[in-house]
Amino acid sequence: MAGKTTAARWTEHDVPRQEGRVAVVTGANSGLGLQTARVLAEHGAHVVLAVRNLDKGREAVERITARVPRADLSLQRLDLASLESVRAAAGELRAAHPRIDLLINNAGVMYTPRQKTRDGFEMQFGVNHLGHFALTGLLLDALLPVPGSRVVTVSSFGHRIQADIHFDDLQFDRSYNRVAAYGQAKLANLMFTYELQRRLAPHGTAIAAAAHPGAAATELQQNLPGPLRKGADLLLPLFTQNAAMGALPTLRAATDPTVTGGQYYGPGGMGGTRGYPQVVASSKKSHDTALQQRLWAVSEQLTDVKFPV
Repeated sequence: MAGKTTAARWTEHDVPRQEGRVAVVTGANSGLGLQTARVLAEHGAHVVLAVRNLDKGREAVERITARVPRADLSLQRLDLASLESVRAAAGELRAAHPRIDLLINNAGVMYTPRQKTRDGFEMQFGVNHLGHFALTGLLLDALLPVPGSRVVTVSSFGHRIQADIHFDDLQFDRSYNRVAAYGQAKLANLMFTYELQRRLAPHGTAIAAAAHPGAAATELQQNLPGPLRKGADLLLPLFTQNAAMGALPTLRAATDPTVTGGQYYGPGGMGGTRGYPQVVASSKKSHDTALQQRLWAVSEQLTDVKFPV
């Protein structure tokens, strides 16, 4: 029964009942997103799996319904590497769900080789940050009127590694470093969350929070650079946790009644790599208000999306 475990061991069994709530989860066809969607469905939410590949999305629906026969699920095509797709998906979501309780910006790419989105953005920055920035802005009118609604964006402790917002070369056109590009994108996720919370606060209905999964064993690790990948085969089993555990910080940020806007959740053990979710600290740079506001303005320009807050 929800609420029986201690805060130090918060698990999916602590998720409150979600009947009557609509949750949109990006990247819900595998890994962290699939586990997040499953748990929300198990607790009664209508869950929209927003995915790039509908075939994989249908497979995810089958996997969830095999465990949760009465799961209330729907699919939405969403390619975060295309602003045209983001706009189309947002329009379809607003039409189907005038009220949205949870938007979970989970999808992401990690350490990809140099490549660009359809709009010419560096892939990691374009998908992880700009795609979600645009989607949130286009859906916010459906969240704002709903008391208790939340936007949860998944970051990473990668936001501390070679991480900065390279305003003079946001798309890494001059020199590409996949680790630095990932760090920029994940730092941007946090800066976006903190600035969004500041804008939501006067409305008193919705909040923005962030989460990171620690070292979760997911498909994202397929793009680790060669030297890291060789070591990872030996070391990752010692430090990683499965996707179900990795999804707990997101689920807590999305559903725990004690969450307040601007909080960041991650695993509480082994240096933040694994364990049960708790409030964690993000880097000093992520809290730089001037940089947050500058990134917001640039993101609005690049996506041509204006927020109603």
